[in-house]
Amino acid sequence: MSLDTEKTQVTGRHWWTLAVVSAAQLLVVLDGTIVNIALPSAQESLGMADGDRHWVITAYALTFGGLLLIGGRVSGALGHRRAFITGLLGFAAASVLGGAAGTPELLFGARALQGAFAALLAPAGLSLLATTFTGGDRGRAFGVFAAVGAAGSAVGLIAGGLLTEYAGWRWCLYVNVPIALLAALGVALVPAGQAIRDRGCLDVGGALLSLAGFAALVYGFARAESLGWGSGQVWMLLAGGLALLTAFVMVESRVARPLLPMHVLRHRVRAAACVAVTLLFVAMFGFYLFMSYYTQTVLGYSPAQAGLTLIVNSAAAVVGSVLLAGRLYGRVRPAALIVPGLLAAAAGTLLLTQLRADTSHVLALYLLPAMALTGLGLGCVLSPTAGMATEGMRGHEVGAASAAYNAAQQVGAALGTALLNTVAAAATAAFTGTGAATAVVHGYTAALTVGGVILLAAAALTALLLGSHRHAPSAQS
Repeated sequence: MSLDTEKTQVTGRHWWTLAVVSAAQLLVVLDGTIVNIALPSAQESLGMADGDRHWVITAYALTFGGLLLIGGRVSGALGHRRAFITGLLGFAAASVLGGAAGTPELLFGARALQGAFAALLAPAGLSLLATTFTGGDRGRAFGVFAAVGAAGSAVGLIAGGLLTEYAGWRWCLYVNVPIALLAALGVALVPAGQAIRDRGCLDVGGALLSLAGFAALVYGFARAESLGWGSGQVWMLLAGGLALLTAFVMVESRVARPLLPMHVLRHRVRAAACVAVTLLFVAMFGFYLFMSYYTQTVLGYSPAQAGLTLIVNSAAAVVGSVLLAGRLYGRVRPAALIVPGLLAAAAGTLLLTQLRADTSHVLALYLLPAMALTGLGLGCVLSPTAGMATEGMRGHEVGAASAAYNAAQQVGAALGTALLNTVAAAATAAFTGTGAATAVVHGYTAALTVGGVILLAAAALTALLLGSHRHAPSAQS
């Protein structure tokens, strides 16, 4: 075998890795939103109480966010490839269980299992990508990966609307199975890599603290959505979560083999990546939520029509991540991609704050430009931040860095949904004497104003943290 032939085969296997990892990323991100539109139908079908329906969303978020750091460590110990296929098969089995659920409790349990396997799948997939691609190919690979992640939430809403309307809510879970099985079959062509040997016992104290801390934060944010920010239960959960995560940091700084080595996050570039993606998700999860509400409750769109309005967002995300960030990553300073991306997302979000109940030509003048700007912003932020979060990591630290990056996304999504929903509800209540439609639209625009300000703050913080840094940190940073 000639050297050129061998190089071609290796390169082909590397790009196959990108394909299966992107499929898994679609599963993880899509399931964060696909069930949202199907929830009313599932509630009616299973006789679910109003006070319990949030568990369909919360159960997934709790186990996913709470187990991510443990999933990153397990991925390193098993080997990222083996962990990846385990996560895929487990996710598919949990999806079958949820789709066939005959009681609310079984559906809640299946969603929790999906989150648990996603917590193994997400860091294993990002780790495979980080250890497979280097040099110029790295930017292109992370561009495609980010395109799937950026478009995944919108695709989830689109698919959720279409499946719920034409096939039934159960197919919002069953649809995961063929994707997961095809990706699992494709893993046969992914280079195996090596498990991390001689890493000692699992840091049990750190594992328990991270699980409890992230779960308390995510659940606290979820309860704030229904109980309000004045609830003592909410503040106890949030304060407890912060205390547990503070204790986690203290423990990780002292143990010999930490679950998350502190130097992984200590470097300003990696910190900037986590800050940018956390605040991006705070704003964008609120954006998707209100676009779903606004198009259906104010404009009168069907679930399918509401989902289809997001196609522009998905297409723009692909352009931003593949054609812009994917080609420029490594050639320009990270700030030159991330800061304009955050500003574009802020512009798209703030454009919608001009909506009123009687606004005309909404689709052409407001929705489509906003979808394009936010999609471009997502693509330009997610591609470089995913690369920066794992650049230079070696051994088990790749899994830890991947898990921390995914955990930042989950915390941002949970906070954004709760915070912006609360702002919208309070603003709507303050306008109750002006007509229902006017009050509702005012609530949405107030929440989107907060989201836009958060994105502007994210741009400023990211610019400050990145400064003149041109490259992501090295392994020794």
